[in-house]
Amino acid sequence: MRTFRNLRFIAAALAFVVGFGTLGFHYIEGWPWFDGFYMVITTLTTIGYQETHPLSHAGRVFNVVIILGGVSLVFLAIGSLTQALLEFELQNFFGRRRMERDIGRLTGHYIICGAGRVGRSAARELARGLAQFVIIEANEAKAQKFASENWLVLIGDATQEQTLRDAQIERARGLVAATTTDATNLYIVLTARSLNPGLRIIARASEEMAEKHLRSAGADSVVSPYVFAGQRVAHSFLRPHVVSFLDAATTHLGMDLEIGEVPITPNSPFAGKTIENSRIRQALGVVILAIKREAGMHFNPAPDDRIEAGDLLIAMGEPLQLRELELTAGPLP
Repeated sequence: MRTFRNLRFIAAALAFVVGFGTLGFHYIEGWPWFDGFYMVITTLTTIGYQETHPLSHAGRVFNVVIILGGVSLVFLAIGSLTQALLEFELQNFFGRRRMERDIGRLTGHYIICGAGRVGRSAARELARGLAQFVIIEANEAKAQKFASENWLVLIGDATQEQTLRDAQIERARGLVAATTTDATNLYIVLTARSLNPGLRIIARASEEMAEKHLRSAGADSVVSPYVFAGQRVAHSFLRPHVVSFLDAATTHLGMDLEIGEVPITPNSPFAGKTIENSRIRQALGVVILAIKREAGMHFNPAPDDRIEAGDLLIAMGEPLQLRELELTAGPLP
């Protein structure tokens, strides 16, 4: 910011004047170093004390130079500091207003309650997928860490109905209860479910016994970071190559590969065709891993398995190939 650059320049100039004045009084008047420094400080601050020692004519001329240059710099520094503070407050004010307007326009978005490690990881993945989301965090200092990310952050208590309404929960697609305590997550799930019965809710659970309570409160899915970490460690020992493959497919480590889900609309060109006749593999280079239907998940579909409207194709391929499949499979009516 230009104002802060000016402040740094003025501070450097004031430091030079203080050093120059101390040297001048020491060599012109023969004063001790501290007496020269003290004289410069009382002059710049316009306190009006008497001279530390009687000044000679040369000393008075030198002091006039210090007064004209130094005092001007002091007033300039005060003005620049005031301007910087005003700009900072105005930016904060208008930044909050702009963020409130952006949150108010959200629809089909996701709400992340809690900006801890789980919440931050979820936010990064949603941002990478270009999904709209808003983070609710009660700790303002923690929320400020996201300023450089340009994420939408709402300061408030996610257990309160008004806070969730401010996050446009009625128009949201999903909610993550990712605070560090199970009791808080339970209350968030209860409140969110009452405000939006059709909302997809995923909750974090620290204790194993909390999962059934969170599901009873209305959570569609419960994730336990500690259980997941333990399973991951065991699988890394027992099936290390499988873990490496899943990392490549889900976190883009080592391969440009992704697993996605592609909805089949009634007017999709794939609806009513078999896997073989759809030529998805031949034309797009995408592998169909499973077909999700109301009856359940059908893994490793055969070439003669039929794709129906309403199906979800679980597919694996390069990101661009999956995007092309999504565009082809679900054109708007």
